Amino acid sequence: MSKRDFYEVLGLSKGASADEIKKAYRTKAKELHPDRNSDNPKAEDQFKEANEAYEILKDPEKKAAYDRFGHAAFEGGMGGGRPGGFGGGAGQGDFASAFSDVFDDLFGDFMGGGRGGRQRASRGADLRYNLRVTLEDAYSGLQKTITVPTSVQCDSCSGSGAEGGAEPTTCPTCSGMGKVRATQGFFTVERTCPTCSGLGQIIKNPCTKCGGNGRVQKEHALSVNIPAGVETGTRIRLAGEGEAGMRGGPPGDLYIFIEVTRHPIFERDATELHCRVPVSMIAAALGGDIEVPTIDGGRSRVKIPAGSQSGRQMRLRGKGMPALRGGGQGDMFIELAVETPVNLTSKQKELLREFEAMSEDNNPESKSFFSSVKNFWDSMKG
Repeated sequence: MSKRDFYEVLGLSKGASADEIKKAYRTKAKELHPDRNSDNPKAEDQFKEANEAYEILKDPEKKAAYDRFGHAAFEGGMGGGRPGGFGGGAGQGDFASAFSDVFDDLFGDFMGGGRGGRQRASRGADLRYNLRVTLEDAYSGLQKTITVPTSVQCDSCSGSGAEGGAEPTTCPTCSGMGKVRATQGFFTVERTCPTCSGLGQIIKNPCTKCGGNGRVQKEHALSVNIPAGVETGTRIRLAGEGEAGMRGGPPGDLYIFIEVTRHPIFERDATELHCRVPVSMIAAALGGDIEVPTIDGGRSRVKIPAGSQSGRQMRLRGKGMPALRGGGQGDMFIELAVETPVNLTSKQKELLREFEAMSEDNNPESKSFFSSVKNFWDSMKG
């Protein structure tokens, strides 16, 4: 039985480019794979045929010979010998080579970038630091020095991990690829090289100070600018202040998370401040001026209207918290808490009774109400 034209097998025309050949083979490989065509007895032979065609056409020299002599180029001494095994087509090793090219395209990104996807120098890890500040500090902002335990570049080997700063050597197991492959039947499995841990390089003489890691542990002091207006949950990023990278790789970042501690007087709601202010019964009844503390450490005078009741709120504009990214200042709200006098003297009690009597005389409706309540309780006692 005569063999079909290799271009025809892959659905191509002569003169197809390398990318077109690879794309066509990928399509055929997925379409004709025996595992997906268990009910088609011809699928396996067609799959082998497509593989043989790709094995020839993907190689520029073999493709040139095939374009000139056709199938005869690989039969009877015309070329480098007909690929043997696997039903007269490509050999098992050649099949693995052909299929691994497609495997790279299909799964290379998922497995770490395919060929050459090693990472000799890796970025350092990001770090988190929790910082507590007072409400006063959050109001005004501050410059604060913190100490962060981290990994820094080894100064003895300049981060290379090799003694004396010598260059690492190529890993003999993976030939610098950082990955090794194992072929099992139709499939090629790729995994991280166990010798170099995917770095593609090994260190024959590790640095005695860092043990070959290229990094050492150290307490790192930093000066941090805390802007005015921060609140709990605010995150500040310091680029390049995280852990040092492996083998000279770039450092990670440091993230500072702010927690504003609870204040004994003020309650915060975004840029607004709230506080309860005690006032005497006399001040609430007659009205007057009182002084209230503010978050900036000063005091503001507030006029209390006559007849104020507990729970009444009053606004002090511009006395709240600053907005973190500009936008002005919030307001402060005070809530009046009228205090009832305690531990009264006999004279004070007598004056209050006189006040009550005068209030009833001046307000007949109030007097009638209290008389009704008194009569009700007297009837209950009877």
